[in-house]
Amino acid sequence: MSSGGDLHLDGAGLILSLPEDVLALISAHLRPRDLLALSAASRRLRRALSGAAADKAWLAQCRRLLPSPPHLLAWRAAAGGSSLTVCRFLHSAAPLLGALWAHQNPELGNLVAAVPGFLSVVAARAIPQDLSPRLRWAPVFELLADAHGRPAILFLHGHQPADLFPARLASLQPHANVLFLEAQTHQGEDPIASSSSSHHHFPRLAFADRRRLLDSLVAACRVTLPPDLVAAPLFARTDEDLPLLAARREAMLRLHREAGGGMVRTPEVQGLLLLDAKKKPAPSDGGERIRLRRSLSAVAGYVRNSLRQMVTRSVSANSRAHHVDTRHLPLPDFLHTSESVGLSLRGARMRLSTYRAWPSMHDNRFALYKLTLQAPMPGREYAGLWGGTFGWPPGRPEDECKPRKALFFLLLSYEVDTEGKLLLIATKVLEGTHYVVHPNGSSMFIARMCEPSTEAFPWQTDGESRNVDVERSFAGEGIANGYGFRYPGSKPGSLFVLQDGQLAFVWRETGAVLTLQRLNLEELLKKGERVPALQPVPNFAYLTKSYSNVFTGFPGSSASPRYISSSPLPLVIC
Repeated sequence: MSSGGDLHLDGAGLILSLPEDVLALISAHLRPRDLLALSAASRRLRRALSGAAADKAWLAQCRRLLPSPPHLLAWRAAAGGSSLTVCRFLHSAAPLLGALWAHQNPELGNLVAAVPGFLSVVAARAIPQDLSPRLRWAPVFELLADAHGRPAILFLHGHQPADLFPARLASLQPHANVLFLEAQTHQGEDPIASSSSSHHHFPRLAFADRRRLLDSLVAACRVTLPPDLVAAPLFARTDEDLPLLAARREAMLRLHREAGGGMVRTPEVQGLLLLDAKKKPAPSDGGERIRLRRSLSAVAGYVRNSLRQMVTRSVSANSRAHHVDTRHLPLPDFLHTSESVGLSLRGARMRLSTYRAWPSMHDNRFALYKLTLQAPMPGREYAGLWGGTFGWPPGRPEDECKPRKALFFLLLSYEVDTEGKLLLIATKVLEGTHYVVHPNGSSMFIARMCEPSTEAFPWQTDGESRNVDVERSFAGEGIANGYGFRYPGSKPGSLFVLQDGQLAFVWRETGAVLTLQRLNLEELLKKGERVPALQPVPNFAYLTKSYSNVFTGFPGSSASPRYISSSPLPLVIC
């Protein structure tokens, strides 16, 4: 058959005759699945789109998936010069990149941001803190691309900067909104290549068994970075960081491979569990009192959760609806058919109930929940993540006044009420006080965007004696009373849009003011200050109720090393 006949049959010749730059330009307007579908149309197209000639087309896809990658070419070099490999990773890790994740406990704040690392995704927690020149953060986990671009290499971070805990990505659904830290078992000689796993049985274990198993796996799978890479950054701040980042990534891939992906032989895990059980104190004569106290605690917990549900606070409604099994799976049954066990991360899509942008959460699942981050658009310009402080004039990071002002992060989102009116709701997602004043998920204020305020802004000048220009104002209500009130009320107030894009909500009766400015959390993390994390399992999801800052309250934190960027933090928060 002639070449003209081939062209007539599949049309590949016309596409393949286009110059590479034209193909790259077309690719920038397509999705990765479109190019993959095109490659499945014929053998010639498959060979062309998987070869070096199509590298520009896949590089255009990379730029589309990560619009402002400052070091994309360095990623490509680390992937063996394959833009297809980088694109595969970016497409697979898309549910994580740029997302904000949280957990209800502690009430002071547990906000985790997933940002690009070096051919990886770095999950970093913003630490509750006072306003300062550098944002303090701690690493939670890292997800690296393997040789084929699959997001398969996972590490948990713990308290010691050199320590890493290898794990595996069990699955990551395209629209995942919950990240579960679990254990999965494998049967076979090669646990890395084995496709047989039972991570789906892990939620059926009792909570105490799940905690014990995760702690035992962490104790058994620790690996250590080489000393010359301990202080290496996790993401690129300047071009000078790139060689060190590449070396760190190669070391982590080697450690993961040598550790067998973090898989631990089942007899070793069983021995650690037995040792842990022997360390527990024997029951005392006060057993009846303990059982009575536990029963009373259970009743109190039931009443507390019922009250929470009445006021639509974050309770374990999702847990009851989707995960609670009336019959727990015994831990020996979970382990007995497996040859190895390892840590795993599972990204799932669940039907979550939410209240004003804050999802209801499990009280007994090692999980992080995705926050809905609305994008600004005409008519809804103020959606997104904002940060600021209480008081006037607004706090400035470089101010040395004592005491410093507590830093608040708020998620601003729009909703339409039952009357069809547009509301702007500011949900608290991080609080920098020493002891919590407002619960996680609190609506700090609600502004009615169709109702201009009749109140005047109380101040004429700011902290630098400049005149304050008010561009717009809206009537609304702000939160009243503190955490000591289980049913926080609201008081009238006004939201003012000031010059330079700042927002200020003023309570009418008290004159208290909360000033805000839009945040770029990724940039703040890159130029911030790294502090030690908690132990690996609590670091992922701290499940114990706490009203103080647990992330820097562990023993020895003051003597632990910190990693400080040499670049000054730009003034982006009030």
